[in-house]
Amino acid sequence: MKSIILFILILLTLSCENKPGAYVCKPCDLACDELTFNEAGICPHCKMDLIKKSDIIPEKELIVNEIKIQDGIGKFLIDGGLQQEKRIVIHYYKPQNLNPESPVVIVLPGAGRNGDEYRDIWIEKANNYNILVLSPEYSEKYYPEFWSYNLAGMITDVELNDRKTAMTGFKINKNPDEWLFSDFDRIFRLAKENLNLETGTYDLFGHSAGGQILHRLAIFKADNKANRILASNSGWYTVPTDREEFPTGLKGSYLTQKQIDFSNKLVLFLGEQDNANETRGDLRRSPEVDIQGLHRLERGMYFYNESKKIASELNADFNWKLVIIPNVGHDYRQMSEAAADYLYD
Repeated sequence: MKSIILFILILLTLSCENKPGAYVCKPCDLACDELTFNEAGICPHCKMDLIKKSDIIPEKELIVNEIKIQDGIGKFLIDGGLQQEKRIVIHYYKPQNLNPESPVVIVLPGAGRNGDEYRDIWIEKANNYNILVLSPEYSEKYYPEFWSYNLAGMITDVELNDRKTAMTGFKINKNPDEWLFSDFDRIFRLAKENLNLETGTYDLFGHSAGGQILHRLAIFKADNKANRILASNSGWYTVPTDREEFPTGLKGSYLTQKQIDFSNKLVLFLGEQDNANETRGDLRRSPEVDIQGLHRLERGMYFYNESKKIASELNADFNWKLVIIPNVGHDYRQMSEAAADYLYD
């Protein structure tokens, strides 16, 4: 009798797993979010991979600082902010064959804050190179506007002009504990502890707004545990010069150019076609920023060349690099794939 009941339970379980509507696409804010499918595959509308409905964990069900990294895709929630009053979702991908010595990369998304999509782009490369991928999502709810994200919280009380295209006033936040830069070492440490990893460093890749964060990290928090920092296709830069006012320069911040450590492994990772013909993404324009150039490629090259000149004048070691990816514009997918190959091939 017990064996018959067990057999029926197994049939019911299999039936539930394979019932119509068991598969969905990952939330993409399109109409297909409401659709269900009978089997795995690709969503015919948004072209994203279909996953089991049970694999989608609502953010409200995540427990803050409860980290259980399992094989495949997932996410966990940590606190943020000086008083731990904010929340940061960490999207991850863990290959099945990850070992204690495997590399770790933290991927910072652009202005869309879409950490899940940036994570997904790295899945194929993560399997090829056996990498743990961690992509933080800084939501607008806790980190509003570009000054909380692109500028890592280094300015506050921002006033914009009528068209909201330029800053007319702001205050410089000189408390490093309130910036984003310390988050990345912490995210790495939490993942390392959870998985008992032995690797002592991690790599960073950020595109567009994420690239803005990373070149500023290299300047304002050189004492981080990151090995290589790839700042990709940033819209504009904080140049390490005392001649320009912050945030386009250092004047008024708590650092001077003599204090900059140019020895860390910052890579200006630029798309060759992210030039004057590129229409994707928003590009900030102002007299102060336009000194750097009129498009992202030009501005990235200006930042690199000015930084190299300043380091030479100071007789400082200069390990920053300039890498231009041919035939790619402001495309985070192609730049992500190029970054994975650059770092791990």
